[in-house]
Amino acid sequence: MSDFKVWKLISLFCLFSLMLGCESKEERTQQTIKYTLQEASREINALGEALEKKQIRNAVLLSEYGNVLSQQNPQFSAIAELVAQDATTQGPLYQNLLTRYRQLKAPEPTMHSDDIITQAMLLKEAATRSLFADALTDPINVLADMSNGTLARVGAISKAAEDAANGQASVGNQLVGNANYGQWETQSNGTNFWMWYGMYRMFGDLVGGVEYGRWSKHRKYSYYNDYGRKRYTSYSNYKRQTAVEQRTRQSYKSQGKQFTSPYAKTKAGASGLSRSSHTPSSATRSSYSRNSSYAKSNSGSVRNSSSRTSRGVSRGK
Repeated sequence: MSDFKVWKLISLFCLFSLMLGCESKEERTQQTIKYTLQEASREINALGEALEKKQIRNAVLLSEYGNVLSQQNPQFSAIAELVAQDATTQGPLYQNLLTRYRQLKAPEPTMHSDDIITQAMLLKEAATRSLFADALTDPINVLADMSNGTLARVGAISKAAEDAANGQASVGNQLVGNANYGQWETQSNGTNFWMWYGMYRMFGDLVGGVEYGRWSKHRKYSYYNDYGRKRYTSYSNYKRQTAVEQRTRQSYKSQGKQFTSPYAKTKAGASGLSRSSHTPSSATRSSYSRNSSYAKSNSGSVRNSSSRTSRGVSRGK
């Protein structure tokens, strides 16, 4: 056998081995996606059962706060009932977990595998009882503030203490910036204002108009914006929030003004949250997160890779 044929065979063997290696890596990735989604699904279902059985203390408390406020101030009954929906599986906080799960089961063609895995890990954490209970402190504290002190805040310092330390905040401010209740919309002049979803537009009368640049600089403490944003925001909404922040930063720079990111530092105001909320997400520390465009979105670096997910992942839970 000639040297040429020997080297040709060796080259073919190496190429074949490389192809097998690539295939096995892709298969492992798909298995990881399938497993993490199954884990997220189980956690979401378990959370739903716990809510229906009234086994989550803050959910029970939120429901009670809604009833008390409705009786105390009948004019707020519609808002109280709306906010109290988060104590059930019909509220936006839980429903958006289901929506995100369905989106990850049928991801966008451009969504990288690492992003899917990272999002599934974040989704699983968001559905844990302790973290979901902490996330409920925002709607709880909205009702507490509406009661003029009759109802105590939960997981946060009192409104009087916060007002004394950071200036007076409007009632309902805890939900501004939270993608479960609204989104930032760009006006014709380039500025961004907070727009509430559906029935949550009732908060417009309480909170007033909220412009992004001013809110970024002066926002108050909320669980979502200071601890829960990565876990309780969908992949697309997180990217949208990042885009708004980057556009505002560029606009301020062109005007020679100083821009302060709303997430530059954790605002003071939390009190008595679970240990889980103070623990960094395991998803953000994983190798998948380090390789994902989602993790790099804050720096404006978006991965441009030809590696995409396979749609052959099992759809079963």
